[in-house]
Amino acid sequence: MCLGIPGQITEITDINQKLATVNVGGVKRQVNIACIVNEQHPAESCVGDWVLVHVGFAMNRINEKEAAETLKLLEELAEAMG
Repeated sequence: MCLGIPGQITEITDINQKLATVNVGGVKRQVNIACIVNEQHPAESCVGDWVLVHVGFAMNRINEKEAAETLKLLEELAEAMG
């Protein structure tokens, strides 16, 4: 099963390598943002974006509401699993 975790991009750390810092539930991680940038949405404009993170890559941009709903579901799942 693949699981994307929502996070918010807080900083572009290496624009040439397309690396950014993402805050995932209070934990900051470096991720590759190559999958979410293009000419209409360059790396410089990604700070503040909510993204789904999977194995070190920001796979897709999502809106803040989707991120909040997914984080809530993940918290409920963690509580249910004890």
